[in-house]
Amino acid sequence: MSPIIFIVLPILLFSVIIHECAHGIAAYRCGDDTAKLMGRITLNPIPHIDIFGTIIIPILMIISGAPVIGWAKPVPVNPLNFRKPRRDDIIVSAAGPGSNILLGISSFLFLIIAVNFPLSNISIKGVLGVFFYYLTMINVILAIFNLIPFPPLDGSHILGNILPYSLSRSYKSINPMIGMMVLYLLILSGLLKYILYPIINIIGNLVNVVTPPVVISEMNKLLLK
Repeated sequence: MSPIIFIVLPILLFSVIIHECAHGIAAYRCGDDTAKLMGRITLNPIPHIDIFGTIIIPILMIISGAPVIGWAKPVPVNPLNFRKPRRDDIIVSAAGPGSNILLGISSFLFLIIAVNFPLSNISIKGVLGVFFYYLTMINVILAIFNLIPFPPLDGSHILGNILPYSLSRSYKSINPMIGMMVLYLLILSGLLKYILYPIINIIGNLVNVVTPPVVISEMNKLLLK
């Protein structure tokens, strides 16, 4: 098994925890304290881990060479506590992917600093480059994946509240299990990679632009181990 798994899994776990905490904080600010009362607004990984979505699926995707995605246990949200239900549901749903986008952008900025910092040790630059590359890539992928408008992903809540009321009712009546079956089909069939690979290529090209060739060479040695 590639040693990269020991970088990817902790980064994925951290990223999905931030995602779920963002949902909980947004819900709290919109009037719903359910997640806070249940102790889910925490960086402690234990309450967030979903054995299937946080461990099994990511490991299978790493082994198969597919883009790594995963998820944590969804934070509990009670829309009845929202001050303005449709608006607040959009805010809470967008908070998760939004946190991943912000984390991805921040990681890319740190990558630029790390690989160009005047250190003589190229190996350290290579390790930092790989770390921030994965932190950037995983968070951007998580954001895009969660914005897919299939129930129960965040994108379905956003779209369901943007649609006109009559269409919204029909859309929200779709059984989330159907959406999950479609998502599992996309993941297990490998079709999801055709959605995500263009994003990975864009990130890879951006990294190549901002990283000195000698550091790119060192990063490639680490990635190919």
